[in-house]
Amino acid sequence: MAGTSARTLALFAAIIALFVVVGGLLGDYLFGSFLGGLVVALGFSLVLNVASYFFCDRFVLWTSRAKIVTPAEAPRLAKIVDELAPRFGLVKPRLAIIPTQTPNAFATGRNAEHAVVAATEGILRQLDDRQLRGVLAHELAHIKDRDILLMTFAATLAGAISFAAQMVLFSAIFGGTGNSRGANPIAILIAAITAPIAAMLIQLAISRSRESRADEVGARTIGDPNSLADALEKLEASNKARPMPFGSPASSSLYIVNPFRGGGLSRLFSTHPPTAERIRKLRAMAQDYSYRPSVRSPSFGGSAARATRT
Repeated sequence: MAGTSARTLALFAAIIALFVVVGGLLGDYLFGSFLGGLVVALGFSLVLNVASYFFCDRFVLWTSRAKIVTPAEAPRLAKIVDELAPRFGLVKPRLAIIPTQTPNAFATGRNAEHAVVAATEGILRQLDDRQLRGVLAHELAHIKDRDILLMTFAATLAGAISFAAQMVLFSAIFGGTGNSRGANPIAILIAAITAPIAAMLIQLAISRSRESRADEVGARTIGDPNSLADALEKLEASNKARPMPFGSPASSSLYIVNPFRGGGLSRLFSTHPPTAERIRKLRAMAQDYSYRPSVRSPSFGGSAARATRT
């Protein structure tokens, strides 16, 4: 987990450095002030992303057609979440059901007190209790690590870089050469074109890092990495065969696997690590555990792998 955290910190440092350099250069070009561009770009992006942060759960639930349900309406989902939430030090999140047979799940909400765990009808139908437990542990790990907050921060910086770049492009096209006497217009234009792409790639890399960490935290917390690995094998095949018929691709990073499929360079711009790589890491993690049959559990109606460290 330390390696994943260090990688995330390095990526955040990279996007902050990119913002400072590009925002400063473009601010100098447009306003003759290094700080001017930083303040304007960050302020504009901050307003948009603060609103997104506070209303992200409503937006995602609306676009995914998810319906908030009571434990009585989704007893199987509620039973597993109720059992797992204390293990992650969390209050019980709200539950939602997504009306599609595409098997998937996500967690959203700005903090643990406003969290929602959503599951599709398809994932409840296709996964057994042990596999569903692995998936829900992954989603609770996202809530525990406040990944919505981290990704909002990354989106704020990436948005600020893109906004600053658009400002200089519009200025170059419609408003002349800018205010800075020492700036090279060609170099500034190259930065304006390439910086948003670089920022987006870093933002996507942060998303992939958080997915890897959620895999690891969830699997270690329940002591059964193979439960998630088995689930991911089913989810990857099913989501390729039956992509999500509705919803916003902008929310793809929230789902446990990408439910919106594309071709070409889609892997380069993926919000998730390759599923085969995630499964390989989970299988390797499972080698650190020795398994013995557990006592039959009334909660899950069967034996499950319970891990103890070797």
